[in-house]
Amino acid sequence: MAERTRVMCFATQGHGHIEEERIRDLLAPLDAVVFEFERAHKVRSALALARAVRAARPDLIVMEGTGTAGGLTLIALDAFLGVPFVVCSGDAVGPYLGLRGHLVGVLGGLYERLLCRRCAGYVGWTPYLVGRALSFGAQRAMTAPGWTRGTVSEDARRKIRERLNIAEDTIAVGLVGSMHWNDRLDYTYGAELVRAMALVKRTDVVACLIGDGSGRAHLEQMAGDDLGQRILFPGRVPPSEVPDYLAALDAGTLSQSVDRVGSFRFTTKLSEYFASCLPVITGEIPAAYDLDEDFMWRVPGSAPWSPIHVRALAELLEGLTAEEVARRRDAMRSRTSEPFDKATQQRRMKAFVEDLISERGSAA
Repeated sequence: MAERTRVMCFATQGHGHIEEERIRDLLAPLDAVVFEFERAHKVRSALALARAVRAARPDLIVMEGTGTAGGLTLIALDAFLGVPFVVCSGDAVGPYLGLRGHLVGVLGGLYERLLCRRCAGYVGWTPYLVGRALSFGAQRAMTAPGWTRGTVSEDARRKIRERLNIAEDTIAVGLVGSMHWNDRLDYTYGAELVRAMALVKRTDVVACLIGDGSGRAHLEQMAGDDLGQRILFPGRVPPSEVPDYLAALDAGTLSQSVDRVGSFRFTTKLSEYFASCLPVITGEIPAAYDLDEDFMWRVPGSAPWSPIHVRALAELLEGLTAEEVARRRDAMRSRTSEPFDKATQQRRMKAFVEDLISERGSAA
C-alpha cells in the first residue's frame, strides 16, 4: 500500500521556511511531493496549487500551517475534486488571530472550525490542539510536536562560554528565538528576562538572549548598563549551532502566556531545550505539568509581560543555586519520556496517512 500512496504537501509559511522543512521531514518515509507555496504571492500560489492537484490527483494533501489561501483552496479541492487533506498546526487559530482584534479573532475561529470539520485528519503540535480539533469536528487526529535540527557538539559548553566571556561559576539563563516587538503588549521574547534582571542584585547571574529581530533594539535599550555585562545578545546563530549555545546555559526560559494562545503550545524551543538537556523556566501552562519530570520551574503570572511574572522570575534568579541547577539538569538527563523523537513521529505520521488513504479507498 505504501508504494502506491501519492502524497503532496506544502507549508503556508512558504517555500524555504522551517515549517516546510518540518512537514517534508515528517512525511519523508512516504516520499511526499513538496509543492513550493509562495507566501508573498498567496493568490498566485493558491491557483498554482489547484492546478498542480488537478493534474496529479494525489491521494492526500498535507498542509503545514493554517493560512487561509492554502486552507480555503484545500476545502474547495476536496469539495469539487474529492481530494482529501490533512491540516498540521501549532496554534489555536481563533485565539491567535484574536490578538490582532476581536473581529479578526471571531472570523479566524469560524475558519478554524471549518478546517477541522472538512479535513480528513488533523495533526497538532500538541495534544491540546488535537483535542481542540476533535471538538471542532475533526474525525481523525494525532500529535507530532516536532524535533530539534541539531545535536550538541563536543566540549560545546566550554567553547561557547569562552566565546561569550561567561565564567564557569556564573549561572547563565537564556532563550533562543525571534525577537519581534509587539507595541500593544510592549513586549518581545526575552523582555521578561531583561526586566527581571533589572531587579536581580547578584552579579553571578547572566541572561543570554540568542536571536534577532525588531525587538532586539528595544531589549538592548532596556538592558542599560547591564548590556554586554549581565545581559548578552549573541545575535542570530545558525540552526546547527543552537544546541551548542543552549548547552552553555544553565536554564532556558519558555515565554508563554497562560491563556487560549500560549496554553495550547509547546513551541520549537522546548524540543531544543530537551535535546540540550537544559532545565526549563516557564509559566504555569499545561506542558509545564504534563512534561515535567522535576526539571522545570513554574513561574506564576498570566503572561511573561505581567508584573507578577517578572517579579517572580527575578525572585527565582536571585535565589537560584548551582546545586539546584545541577539537580534539575540531572533530572532532565534521566527523564523517561522523549516526546520530541523524530523517528517515532515519522513512523506515526506514516501510519496515520496510510490509514486515512486506506479508509478513503475502502469508502469509495
